[in-house]
Amino acid sequence: MDKHTHIRKAEFDPKVRTYWLVSGMVACVVTLVGIPLLLLWIPIGLVVTGRHLKRMECVLTDKTLKVKKGIMIRVEKTIPLEKITDLAMVQGPVMRYFGIYKLTVETAGQSGPGALVALTGIVDAKSFREAVLAQRDLVSGPSAAHPSPGAPPSDSSQAAILEEVRDALLRIEALLATAAVQKHSTDVPTKEPD
Repeated sequence: MDKHTHIRKAEFDPKVRTYWLVSGMVACVVTLVGIPLLLLWIPIGLVVTGRHLKRMECVLTDKTLKVKKGIMIRVEKTIPLEKITDLAMVQGPVMRYFGIYKLTVETAGQSGPGALVALTGIVDAKSFREAVLAQRDLVSGPSAAHPSPGAPPSDSSQAAILEEVRDALLRIEALLATAAVQKHSTDVPTKEPD
């Protein structure tokens, strides 16, 4: 049973299928070896892209972003909103022609380079992105005002710590200077009168 309130469900543009087909065709042509496979790619690609698009789902809840996608290998991810560090929008030249964007989700603590999740073809991607970021700010806002015991120190406590460190360094410098003067005075030989 889902205990989170659904805020918004992403819709995917059917033009993303055409984008995937064209991308596959370009890959076949560029590799030269793939040109004969082009005749297989078109009918197979129509079926595969349709099924892939049908299985894509992205739901924004009050505390998470839930993503489901994949045909043979199903991927389901639940991303806590407070962990999201960036929601980037990518649009290459072919995507621009079709009027679609790729939305990439990056989180704090994710392993490896790149995005944790990439979603291509969300209808009104800018609006969906703003909704996710606004909800993330709502979720993470109150916790920033009341830090937990293990949370990093605030700016004022960091300033106090830095002042203590500065004062300690000044005391150490003064002691070192005093020790150097005393050492110098004991090292200088005194001349006895003749």
